Amino acid sequence: MSTVDSTRQMHRLYEGHHAWLASWLRKRLSCREQAADLAQDTFVKVLLNNKAAELREPRAYLTSVARSLMIDMFRRRSIEQAYQEVLAAQPERVVDSPETREIIIEALMEVDRLLDSLGERGRSIFIMAQIEGLSLAEIARQLNLSVNTVRKHFIRAMAQCLMLLD
Repeated sequence: MSTVDSTRQMHRLYEGHHAWLASWLRKRLSCREQAADLAQDTFVKVLLNNKAAELREPRAYLTSVARSLMIDMFRRRSIEQAYQEVLAAQPERVVDSPETREIIIEALMEVDRLLDSLGERGRSIFIMAQIEGLSLAEIARQLNLSVNTVRKHFIRAMAQCLMLLD
């Protein structure tokens, strides 16, 4: 398909579904501005994925993309709030520049995605080892698992972390 045809398809998709998607988002977010932003982000993602021409059920696809973006938005808010709470609890008030704050939030988002990908057991083992400072034997005892099982989960989690660093 030519670039002109692709542009026309995207234009038709936007014209035919933007108002509907913005309304759908407004009902879920109760905020016109956030709904408008997420609707735009949804169409940008569709445009970047070059999917407009392939869509048989455009509204289903758009809601799926929008829902994913909404989940990311809520996750980010939750991480930002937790970060602000940690800063507020510090004895000496730390003031980050907006750039530093954005870098930290992005890093925390990556760690959150990594932890989410580990599954419940892997996430628990990783947190117990890295945050709580427990040994693999202590973790195995607490979770009623073999040390070998805990070691495998921990190695898998650390490998994920190393891939994240790349």
